[in-house]
Amino acid sequence: MNQERMYQVLLAPHVSEKGTLLADEKNQHVFKVATDATRTEVKQAVEELFKVKVDKVRILNVKGKTKRFGGRLGKRSDVRKAYVTLQAGSDIDFAGAS
Repeated sequence: MNQERMYQVLLAPHVSEKGTLLADEKNQHVFKVATDATRTEVKQAVEELFKVKVDKVRILNVKGKTKRFGGRLGKRSDVRKAYVTLQAGSDIDFAGAS
């Protein structure tokens, strides 16, 4: 996989309370990924960008909610998330080493 595709596959870490608990307890990290990303692409991108070993990848699509803005209906964007489980001894530090 080329460098450009790696940056297109992984869009951002998905920071949430659930994601933080998973990172602490089960060595899993949650990422927002491209809508056409596959498990193997996500695995390769995480391994090459963060220099870690990936055990498994679970991908799910989150449908956007329909919300009301005043008198108008609107819809939030659909999101594709990847739950990446790292092998024992591997860790990703998003806070930075300082």
